Amino acid sequence: MDLQPMPTDWQRALAVVAHPDDLEYGASAAIASWVDAGKSVVYVLASRGEAGIDGISPEECGPLREREQVEAARLVGVTEVEFLDHADGVIEQGVPLRRDLTAAIRRHRPELVVTLNYGDWPGGHRNSPDHRNLGLSLLDAVGDAGNRWIFRELDLEPWGGVRWVAVNGSPDPTHAVDVTDSLERGIASLNAHQAYLAGLGPGPMSDADTFLRESARETGERFGGTPAVAFELIGF
Repeated sequence: MDLQPMPTDWQRALAVVAHPDDLEYGASAAIASWVDAGKSVVYVLASRGEAGIDGISPEECGPLREREQVEAARLVGVTEVEFLDHADGVIEQGVPLRRDLTAAIRRHRPELVVTLNYGDWPGGHRNSPDHRNLGLSLLDAVGDAGNRWIFRELDLEPWGGVRWVAVNGSPDPTHAVDVTDSLERGIASLNAHQAYLAGLGPGPMSDADTFLRESARETGERFGGTPAVAFELIGF
């Protein structure tokens, strides 16, 4: 089935993921194109990715990966990056995470929320607990944000203006973004995670150029033949 163009009648997006690098494996190229179009995008990360590199202790790794994430965001035009300081590797689905995500949604008042796949990966490969728990809590938080009687202690005005959640990496994509003019910046943003990619060692996930170009080409086969990034679009 051909993919449909993503909606463009919005101004503010909030990109919410579990770890540094989650947005750079595809979504950041689309985000660059949105920033080019004058839209506002803010990043919120549940953790600092401190458990993500086997050879570097969490105390050293967290600040390192935070710096890499801020630089990766800068390369696609995003200047506001928040970290919620949930523990990498053991992010829990539940009220504390819902509260933090609800607060972020109420502060930034997005119309579009972007996240990473929280179900199984294409091919049936099981996703990480952090991705699963973050995604499910985020869907709950979108609803929570609009109910003034939930998390009253936040002292933030409710926001029920989220119109869509766009899930990158979903096995069931419905929409796509043409990244002809922004793919190079998406690749640069993933390459900004130098320590993380080095820690992965040789393999397809550490070769940013090949991985992202091939993904954009395959998506483009269902989107008019142009390089593209796919999303499953969930309406609210």
